Amino acid sequence: MSEQSSTHYKNTLAFAKQADADDTLARFRDEFNFPKDEAGNNLIYLCGNSLGLQPKKAKEYVAQELSNWAELAVEGHFKAKIPWTTYHEVMTKSMADIVGAKPGEVVLMNTLSTNLHLMMVSFYRPTAKRYKILIESDAFPSDSYAVKSQIKEKGYNPDDALLLWQPREGEHLNRFKDLEALMAEHGEEIALVMIGNSNYYTGQKYPIKEITQLGHRYGCKVGFDLAHGVGNIDADLHDNGPDFAVWCTYKYLNSGPGAIGGCFVHERHADDKDIPRFTGWWGHKMDSRFNMRVDFDPIPGAEGWQLSNPPILSMAPIRASLELFAEAGFQNIRAKSKKLTGYLEFLINELDDDRIALLTPKNAEERGCQLSIQVKNADRSMHDGFMQAGIICDWREPDVIRVAPAPLYNSFEDVYEMTQRLKELLATL
Repeated sequence: MSEQSSTHYKNTLAFAKQADADDTLARFRDEFNFPKDEAGNNLIYLCGNSLGLQPKKAKEYVAQELSNWAELAVEGHFKAKIPWTTYHEVMTKSMADIVGAKPGEVVLMNTLSTNLHLMMVSFYRPTAKRYKILIESDAFPSDSYAVKSQIKEKGYNPDDALLLWQPREGEHLNRFKDLEALMAEHGEEIALVMIGNSNYYTGQKYPIKEITQLGHRYGCKVGFDLAHGVGNIDADLHDNGPDFAVWCTYKYLNSGPGAIGGCFVHERHADDKDIPRFTGWWGHKMDSRFNMRVDFDPIPGAEGWQLSNPPILSMAPIRASLELFAEAGFQNIRAKSKKLTGYLEFLINELDDDRIALLTPKNAEERGCQLSIQVKNADRSMHDGFMQAGIICDWREPDVIRVAPAPLYNSFEDVYEMTQRLKELLATL
């Protein structure tokens, strides 16, 4: 499908069906399991920003590892079709391609908040002069909790040591100029700039390269939480150059509830053995890992931050999902995402209802697939109405519906039907 502006969209079911017929990624929809209604019909699922759908191969891949465990027991570490000792390596390249990194800069391990703490152990090194952390004011709670706890653990008070990049009064989106002003005022006091990207509430994608360059200009370390960005935005982590990034895999990467997370450490830190870190035996070089009686010798790159041997049963679904990403090609996925969310935006604007406001940036380069729809005088009953109409989306207090058409499994018809239900629900308010 060629790139389309809003002038080429049409508010008709026929247009949506034709757009799906022309979509070269439409076949991937059949690779996922959809929740169904009582009659056995697929529900319209627009909640990949919270939990992605299950790839159909996930069950097969988990079953294979259960069989390996049953048949090989401990020998599965070396004799399984994909030996458990190197299982994570099978997915490294496809994971690196999605985040725009070199394979040595990426590892799948732990969970998101654990990885964030591990990264802050290494990259938040406060001094008497430089001890502050800067985050966005409406960071995801887990980020805020983790940052505050790290500040306290280092003996500082978050009331003094935590700086917030926040929207201007009456606005919802953060402005880069305001971040520049914060840095100009406090840059010499800031040890770490740690931004969630994309923002979970508004869907705003922050400029990774510009933020990184700004932080480094003032001598700060820079990291990103890509929980709502990975698989959803062009992160280009290697070229953009942050010191680290962390993410989960259960949202846009469709790897299952509570699936393990991922971590990026830029290659300029790859061989620095003097970086303080919490260590575990799986971060030790493979050739002497099982010696057991040698001092810790970290694997160069991101793998050197590993703690324990990977949970194979949890990694199997990630393998199923990342195979689909590799087959589809992330740039193709991103291109469809822009068109699909653009169509959703067009249809919402077609409602022409002054009770509706989009919090998410209009520029497709400043967002992923999520649109955050604010509905004046609405409450959770509107979300319940969507559920009753067979549409699964997401509600955030006090009055925001988050809708995330995921390009690997959502269709233009999904988007069209969602806005038809929204029109009907608005008529009842």
